[in-house]
Amino acid sequence: MKRRRYAICGVSNRSVKMYIGPMLQTFSKQAEIVGLLDVDTRRFDVCKSKYPELSDVPEYGADDFDKMVEQTKPDVIIVTGRDDTHVTYIIKALEHDLDVLSEKPMATTGADCRRIIEAEKKSNGKVTVTFNYRYTPIHSRIKEMVLEGKVGRVTSVDLNWYIDTYHGASYFKRWNRIREHSGGLSIHKSSHHFDLVNWWIGQNPLEVFAYGALNYYGPDGELNPKKEEGRYCGTCADKGDCRYFMRWSSRGKEVHVKDDHVDVGSNDVQTPYSGYRSDACIFDSEINIEDTYSATVKYDGGALLTYSVNFSLPYEGYRLAINGTKGRIETMEYHSPSRVPFPVPEQTIEYFPLFGSKETIHVVHRQGGHGGGDPTLLEDIFLGPDPTRPYDILSGSMDGANSVGTGEAVWISVKENRPVRIKDVLTLT
Repeated sequence: MKRRRYAICGVSNRSVKMYIGPMLQTFSKQAEIVGLLDVDTRRFDVCKSKYPELSDVPEYGADDFDKMVEQTKPDVIIVTGRDDTHVTYIIKALEHDLDVLSEKPMATTGADCRRIIEAEKKSNGKVTVTFNYRYTPIHSRIKEMVLEGKVGRVTSVDLNWYIDTYHGASYFKRWNRIREHSGGLSIHKSSHHFDLVNWWIGQNPLEVFAYGALNYYGPDGELNPKKEEGRYCGTCADKGDCRYFMRWSSRGKEVHVKDDHVDVGSNDVQTPYSGYRSDACIFDSEINIEDTYSATVKYDGGALLTYSVNFSLPYEGYRLAINGTKGRIETMEYHSPSRVPFPVPEQTIEYFPLFGSKETIHVVHRQGGHGGGDPTLLEDIFLGPDPTRPYDILSGSMDGANSVGTGEAVWISVKENRPVRIKDVLTLT
């Protein structure tokens, strides 16, 4: 296989952990990093201090994409910056006939997804959206069971996702809390979930009706210790009275700050990234997204999805059921067992044939991010898709668009109290 040249747009923590490290340590024979682009030069310093072998890789500002391509001649662009920046670099890459690897969500609006699809039609480049949750062993086995006809024709899906106060609060400390930057959590987070359902059942979403609210965070949050703006956890005088802070702290020192969802170094108060801090108060009034959703989605194959997500719960995980004309699949996951305040059972898949006895399927779990999905996704990206796998798993631009379109339809339905068609969301305006 030819060694391909990669340029990275967005030197985020996700970029460093998910791509840069593995490309240097595991896939160096298949991949070469030739350029780094970011809005903040300090991110280059942090990245290169961790990986000195990148010391000679050229650095580019946010507006220097064309210059980077001309000088470094990449084959592939990896897009890992803030969500609202994805569309710009994806389209620019396609205009240069380059392949693109984009973190989810592909974009933050349905209209931008349509722009990407139209640009891809005119390009020799191809867009891949890295939906790593497809690669989790439990999730892949569920896909296989559906393909094997275990449930027959899928008629309904129940998916309830639970985000604990450790993880959930993190979205309201960072840039995700601004809808213009993230599209809201029905896109930033739920696009993961909608893509899983779309892929599992092999149907396309048609229409959404949803309710949503900001119940826990923002200035009216019931656990807000004091009505005051502009606080940061690192310097807040009220943090001793904040239940969210103290739940994950020891003698007032927060242990939350180094998780996978916080940018490297962003908690260094003296030299933050571009004035950005990831410990903003979860009760600020600038928060303009929801933390609770309940939605129904109709599919073109006749299936109905009942979906909910809540970003402030005592434990994290999800509960899934897929129903069909021949049976039912169930599973329950408890995420990050060390944060769950009770003993956690091993995750299995329960299969109930419509007429017969229950079966319990034990799946071999893997190490790695996103339930073991990240390492296998990287193998498909850098080594090529597994030739022994009998089904498609890498996601394209239409997969990315359907997940974003569903998420935006959720928000529009919440805002306007009406059903919303996905095709209307995925229309250029």
